[in-house]
Amino acid sequence: MTAWLVGHEKGADRTSIGFPIFVFEFVRRLTNLAPDMPGHCRPLPLKHLCAPVLLLLGLLGCSSSQAPSRPAAATTAARPAPAAPVVVTTAPAAPVYPVMLGIDVLESEGFAALRGKRVGLLTHPAGVNRRGESTIDVLRRAPGVKLVALYAVEHGLYNELPAETTFPDKVDARTGLMVYSLYNAKTQHFVPTRAQLKAIDVLVIDLQDIGVRSYTFSGAMKTAMRVCFENDKEVIVLDRPNPLGGLKVSGPPLDAQWVSDVGRFRVPYVHGLTIGELALMAKNAPGVLGTSDAVRERGKLTVVPMRGWRRAMRWPETGLTFVPTSTAIQDFGAVEGYAMTGLGCIIGGFSHGVGKQYPFRGISHATAKIDVVEKELRALNLAGLQFRRVSAPDRKGNPAIGLYVEITDYDEWQPIDLSFQLMKLACKLERRNPFATAPAPERRTFLVHMGSSAFFNDLVTKGAAVDVDAWLRTWREQAKIYQEQSKRYWLYR
Repeated sequence: MTAWLVGHEKGADRTSIGFPIFVFEFVRRLTNLAPDMPGHCRPLPLKHLCAPVLLLLGLLGCSSSQAPSRPAAATTAARPAPAAPVVVTTAPAAPVYPVMLGIDVLESEGFAALRGKRVGLLTHPAGVNRRGESTIDVLRRAPGVKLVALYAVEHGLYNELPAETTFPDKVDARTGLMVYSLYNAKTQHFVPTRAQLKAIDVLVIDLQDIGVRSYTFSGAMKTAMRVCFENDKEVIVLDRPNPLGGLKVSGPPLDAQWVSDVGRFRVPYVHGLTIGELALMAKNAPGVLGTSDAVRERGKLTVVPMRGWRRAMRWPETGLTFVPTSTAIQDFGAVEGYAMTGLGCIIGGFSHGVGKQYPFRGISHATAKIDVVEKELRALNLAGLQFRRVSAPDRKGNPAIGLYVEITDYDEWQPIDLSFQLMKLACKLERRNPFATAPAPERRTFLVHMGSSAFFNDLVTKGAAVDVDAWLRTWREQAKIYQEQSKRYWLYR
């Protein structure tokens, strides 16, 4: 068992996690739903409704939809005028959603898990149902549900704040509900207080993660789970897709000493789990949640799984509209970019974006000429990637030139390889090794995101001579072990 995934119990007990059995009424299925795949339904095509509708109209004697069986006797010698053509108009078909999110499944069950309880909701703008409606609004109008408080993480309840900006508790002007800040200056980030939890019986968590360890929402979920368990509050996690799919695992695991707000799970940088599966790991694996085994085992967790999601699905295959998860992650392209350029732009002259555009998908360097950067990157022959020049205005309105990173083969693409090659290239292009000369705060920022002290020390010592390829091979072997171990928490295949 590897060092980063410790204490996992064999055959972890899942009996506390509800897997609902759905019973569909005949009429509803006839008029609305039809089987598509296990655990998933889609709107019934109109053509399947035509036969029963016409039969019903015939039984009611609707002369406009059915001709007489025998012609009536002619009253004149003139040939009867031809019948006017029947024009059938239909309403546009309802959209088909391949994936039902956790909030959709909860609603399909009549919100049974929330009835009779005071509900708090930890969410953000990307917490929406498959039709794009905010989970806040879905729960506010849900019959029998008493939503009494909201909880917000980094960027605020409405994604109105830049990264690393703290904010206080306040009343939400739109709903009139109290919004409790889990990213405030008074307490440790993401740690709710007893007072913040006093008004609720159950905390519902609906946060859209992006499949990368250093994105703070999964850590916020884990910390909220711990404090809820310690205060006898139930937790319900509404599961959502991992936008990168459930099969990509890439990068170094997190050293224990670098566990922080930007990395609370000791998993590879690209971890391949949904937020609900991470919640199961925190609940069932000793030592992960950060509390005593007695508290962890006593804590009540329900994960409401999706229906229709499969591990091979990237976000575009879900049929869902992507809602920005933070100020710099506005679309799925930025999600892919965060995984492959974010770490490579923390220390040194490289930055993500070109001018004010292409966040995480564009690459530029503060001092190196674009010709040199392009030649070096193309020479790497990174699997599944190509680079093309783009131009965009900078903050002063002047044209800035950089390289856009194009994913040409998603299966071959290794998400974190580019970032680590950028680190080595920064040492080559810059006069001094930027990692060796970085001040202590910058080093810590880099390490809590990247995770490996051993690699950092090798980079500091060897600079441009560091054998990045050897490190990547080592992490790929470790990732195979991790992925096999993490299958005990999989909810989907």
